[in-house]
Formats: sequence, C-alpha cells, structure tokens
Amino acid sequence: MFQQTFSALGLVIAASALCLGGSAMAQSAGETEYMNACAACHGENGTGDGPLAELMTVELPDLTQISAQNDGEFPMLDVIQIIDGRSGIRGHGYPMPVWGQRFKEALSVEIGPYASEIVTRGRILALAQHLESIQAQ
Repeated sequence: MFQQTFSALGLVIAASALCLGGSAMAQSAGETEYMNACAACHGENGTGDGPLAELMTVELPDLTQISAQNDGEFPMLDVIQIIDGRSGIRGHGYPMPVWGQRFKEALSVEIGPYASEIVTRGRILALAQHLESIQAQ
C-alpha cells in the first residue's frame, strides 16, 4: 500500500512540475507524448504525413499551421480540449482517439481516479505546449 501511495505521489509531483515548472521539462515531456501518441498519424514534424496517415478516412491537419489558421494566435484551450476529447470537442472528424480517457484509464487502476486525472491533465498540457512550439513562423 505504501509503495502504491508513494508511486502515486511521485506521479502527481511530476504532473505538477509539468504544469507549473520549467518549460524545457514540459517541452521535452510534450515532445515525448507527441512521438508516442501522435506522430504515427500526424508525422514526426506535425505536418500530417505519418506512416498511418494514408489509412485514415479523414484528412489529417497540418499541426504546424494551427496558429496561422487562427489569426496568428495559438488557441491553447481549444487544442487542449481537442486532444483531451472528453468535453465533446473532438478532433478532425472523430477517428482521433479520446486521449484524455486513454491516458486516465491506463493509470486509474494503479494510482486511483484523482491522481490519474492530474497526471492526464499534465500530459495533455505538455502535448499542447509542444504543439505550440512547432508552429510555423
């Protein structure tokens, strides 16, 4: 029990560091999340040319153009909600996974529902920050 609590506490602290801490750590974590969860479809550079893109039934957006398509502003909250997918705002036509649910389910049994929600939000924020960092200039 102590081991589980200690493990959960470590994950909560790590998630908090992502949300509150240095941007270099968040960017590194976000890039890792991107490569693990998004690059297969959206491509390593975010341009929509990942190895699974040709199998998709919808056109994948160029994620480096999000700011350009929003009058030069990166719509952070919208991006977070699209990645999360649990709030009813879904990404590009629906085949995109509901990452909020996937991230949370993967951790809920191990660390519980509250800690897993905190970690999930940290992962999604780090991912959104990474997307903001790859916007075309």
